Formats: sequence, structure tokens, C-alpha cells
Amino acid sequence: MPTPLKILVPVKRVIDYAVKPRVNKARTAVETAGVKHSMNPFDELSIEAAVRMRERKNPPVDDILALSAGPAKCVDVLRTAMAMGADRSIHVEIPDAGQGQAELEPLGVAKLLAKVVAEEGPNLVILGKQSIDDDSNQTGQMLAGLLGWGQATQASKIEFDDGDRVSVTREVDGGVETVRFPLPGIITTDLRLNEPRYASLPNIMKAKKKKLEKKTLSDYGVDEGRRLKTVKVEEPPPRKGGGKVEDVDGMIAKLKELGAI
Repeated sequence: MPTPLKILVPVKRVIDYAVKPRVNKARTAVETAGVKHSMNPFDELSIEAAVRMRERKNPPVDDILALSAGPAKCVDVLRTAMAMGADRSIHVEIPDAGQGQAELEPLGVAKLLAKVVAEEGPNLVILGKQSIDDDSNQTGQMLAGLLGWGQATQASKIEFDDGDRVSVTREVDGGVETVRFPLPGIITTDLRLNEPRYASLPNIMKAKKKKLEKKTLSDYGVDEGRRLKTVKVEEPPPRKGGGKVEDVDGMIAKLKELGAI
């Protein structure tokens, strides 16, 4: 009989994907004050994947735990995760020092998650392949290294074989690749994996009654120290307008003029 799954799903509060980011006046970070935030889209895919595993019941899912580390407003994304189907959540509160300084670096997140795994005992961690604010795409891989677990990144399809083995299909240059590993393991999700559900009003109300535990980094013995320093953040230069040519000869002449051919 397959081993029941205990799934950990980290979620991150980021600037909403529909908002155009602006650089702050000091040019040290993206402006976050007074800007709409929401759950990282790749993390929505992860919550949806975990909930669908429960609905399929093969293997059975005993627990779906959502976790977020950041300022007090991270509670909003945890409530959303529970409204989508997570059973409970943990908020590791990091005081907001302004201009994004409350954010952990990928290695810090991976170390925190490793401590949570040791304490909570999940046998599967599903997380977005990256967050849309820093696009690091590192946390899942670092966590697998720290735990010594198998991993599959950028999953577009997840299936469970007989026993405790997971098959993950991922898109690569020129086709698809299928990797297989035994539990426990790490999966990072890509956009083609699923279409996240909207949280219904009844589920939003139920989420308010689900357990949300408050923790700090010191509870897990994790160092908040930053190893990277952002020197400068600049917006890309405006694109120059294109030009029109009358015919193919004109296009070739223009390309030669620009040194393209």
C-alpha cells in the first residue's frame, strides 16, 4: 500500500504579476510600498498540485502544510493557500525593514525549509520553480542538497508509480524529459503543470478557522544574515521605435547599414 503523503508547500508574497514594477528613488530595490501584492504564481501551481493529489487519493494525502516567511502581511497569502485546500499553515514572521530587506535569500529559505522538514516530517515538498520578484530559481535545488533528497525541477506533469516512486515530466530544449525518484523528494513546478483554482467564498470563510501558527527564525535556529548586496537597480532603457522599409532591397540595405549583415 502506498505511503500516505505529508506535503509541505512554501508560498511567497510578491508584487502582483499584473503590476508594473518601479525602481525606488534610492535605486536599491523595487518599490514595494503601496503596491498590490499576491501569492507568487508558481506557488499557486504548487498548492493546486497538492490539492489535486488529495482529490485523486492515490496515494492518500494526510496533510498539506503551507508555509511563508516574511512580514505580517504574508498571512494573506497563507489564508489564500488554505482557502485553496491547504489544511494548516505556518507564518515565519520577519520584520519588514523596508525596501525588500525583510526578504530571505534563497540559501536562507532553503535552510529554514530544511528545519521545518525536520520538525514537521513531510515526505514531499512542492514549491514554485522561482518567484517572480527575484527569479533566482535556486531554493528547491538547495533544499534537495541540504536534505539529500531526490528532486525534479520545472515539473509539467506529476505521477505516482507503484510503491513510493514519483515520475515527473519536465520540458527541456527540444522535447520533454521524465525523471523518477523515491520518496521523500522535492518537486518544483512550472506553468504547464495545472490551472490553479479560484478560492470560493465558502472556502475563504472556512480558511479563517484553520490553524495558522506563528513562528520566528530564532525558533528554527536560522540566521537571517544576508550574503548578497544589491549595488544598484535600474529600469531597462526605453526601446527605440522601429522603421519601415518599402521592399526587400530596402530591408537588405538597412541591415547592411546597421552592420547586421
